[in-house]
Amino acid sequence: MDVKFISPILNVTNIVESFRWFETFGWTKGFEWGEPVGFGAVCSGEAQIFLCEGAQGGNGKGDNTTTFDSSGGECADKGVWMSIFVDNVNEIHQQCLANKLDVTFGPEDMPWGVREIHVRHPDGHVFRVGTSIAKSE
Repeated sequence: MDVKFISPILNVTNIVESFRWFETFGWTKGFEWGEPVGFGAVCSGEAQIFLCEGAQGGNGKGDNTTTFDSSGGECADKGVWMSIFVDNVNEIHQQCLANKLDVTFGPEDMPWGVREIHVRHPDGHVFRVGTSIAKSE
């Protein structure tokens, strides 16, 4: 196998609201499809995520306030978890706070050499945004 690209598909409750949420997260709408719109994509650099309203996978936000701690918060949401690596996670953290996104963890330096935050989509999808600690020094 020689994979050229992978595009996760996220099940979302409301695709129009999800497009808006991703814009505040720093992504742009790639395309929308259907009448009414039920499928589309958001893009950042070379990365793309498909969004599918009410189908293809699961979602669900738990009652947890954190997604990564000893209370098992990382199992409460029923959405997809994805890791995104960026040049400066601290800048992304400030952008998320300014846009009132649900930052559920961090920023924190992890023992595996990544400084990371967790940002939760309204449908329970969790984005682990990180920077190599060596790169951020």
